[in-house]
Amino acid sequence: MLKGVVRSGISFGSALAIVISYTAHESVLWAIIHGIFSWLYVIYFVLTR
Repeated sequence: MLKGVVRSGISFGSALAIVISYTAHESVLWAIIHGIFSWLYVIYFVLTR
């Protein structure tokens, strides 16, 4: 059960980071890079905006 929660959280964080990054920068390259960092980018974006 815990593996499913962790797996879902990681994929959701990546998707969220990609969407935020693409809407902010309109760049596929940045969206891919931010998707790799996932939750770190999401937290950074929330703290700096």
